[in-house]
Amino acid sequence: MSQKDKKAWVVTVDMGYGHQRAAYPLRHLAPDGKILVANNYPGIPESDRKIWRESRKWYEFFSRLTNVPLIGGYLFSLFDKFQAIANFYPRRDLSAPTLQLNQIYWFMKHGWGRDLIEFLNKNPIPLIATFFTVAFFAEEHKYKGEIYCVVTDTDVSRTWVALDPSKSRIKYLAPCRRIVERLQLYGVKKENIFLTGFPLPEENLGGEKFKILKADLAERIINLDPDKRYRDKYAGTVRERLHDMNLDERHHHPLTVTFAVGGAGAQRQLGGIILNSLKNDIIAKKINFNLVAGTRNDVYLYFKNVICNIGLKNNLGKNLKIIYANHKDDYFTAFNIALRNTDILWTKPSELVFYCALGLPIVMAPPVGSQEVFNRTWLKSVGGGITQGDPQFAHEWLFDWVNSGWLAEAAMAGFLDGRQFGVRNIADVVFKGIKEPSEDDKIL
Repeated sequence: MSQKDKKAWVVTVDMGYGHQRAAYPLRHLAPDGKILVANNYPGIPESDRKIWRESRKWYEFFSRLTNVPLIGGYLFSLFDKFQAIANFYPRRDLSAPTLQLNQIYWFMKHGWGRDLIEFLNKNPIPLIATFFTVAFFAEEHKYKGEIYCVVTDTDVSRTWVALDPSKSRIKYLAPCRRIVERLQLYGVKKENIFLTGFPLPEENLGGEKFKILKADLAERIINLDPDKRYRDKYAGTVRERLHDMNLDERHHHPLTVTFAVGGAGAQRQLGGIILNSLKNDIIAKKINFNLVAGTRNDVYLYFKNVICNIGLKNNLGKNLKIIYANHKDDYFTAFNIALRNTDILWTKPSELVFYCALGLPIVMAPPVGSQEVFNRTWLKSVGGGITQGDPQFAHEWLFDWVNSGWLAEAAMAGFLDGRQFGVRNIADVVFKGIKEPSEDDKIL
């Protein structure tokens, strides 16, 4: 059987976008190309659905609290303490389970997740889960195949690791070096951790030689460096890494900014503030602007109302677009297409920090949750992202950043030091038993 004929269950959860975004590029590995959603699959017991529904409801409720003036941030911080990530230094044993982890195992001992694993056991091929609870289900309810867990942030809390890490057979697919080290502090055996990189969409890569990525980045660099301050200084690096690409032609579109909210719909108001600040530039067709509503109709309607209220209705559908879809897969497809012509991605430091590897400079909105604080630090370390300035004055500082070549430098830094081989490396680990990825010249 050739590797392309080998299959694995790809199982995710519908909670925000991160876990499904990680599963989407792996869909070709699944039987019939179908990803299973652990909290919303055909025949899920109502008791299981209720547990999932409650956990998702509370997460989205507290995430949206960040929009509430005065007390919202304080209330969210109290909630976030239950999933907070401990300081990495000094290195120490962090294997003791948390209250949240004990609660998850209590529900499992009372049957949570058993129905899903009984179904998967009818064909015990390798299981690739993009959420830790699904991996716990498999181990607790005696899944007969290998169990792999894709980590979706640059650092994670103790909750990602089994109750007794020393005895667990879950194998982790790590997106960066910090995760490798963090999991060992939690007690995961070194042989059960594989540094693969985050799974990025093939439609934004273009095969092993990154034909699409390089072509898009070559044009992006022109828009991000109009005065050639970066390209003149680092001409050798740019031409070496983007060889065979024309670096002197004008871009096929104006400077394009894409602003994306998270799955809970938090920070939609920030999108409105940015839109108002860049209003005159949009009217003058100096820039293109994409507002990403994802699959949330309430966010879509909010953006549409803002557009109409500030006088940009005539630009809608032209150089001003709202990216929205009813289903997650359709949204990911539309989003990935939009990224090809995006020059600047503006979003909170979610799992999208790994998309810096596509040569996308990321302007970071405030983090929502402990893991996003760590994601922000990681992205700054890579050099692929910059914390936003005051959004009310985006029409000033954003263009200063462009004219200085600063964002062009961020685009190249993410491309050079981010990891693009996540999907291939995951397939090699799962189907070939590869211990280390063949391409490992990345720093973080």
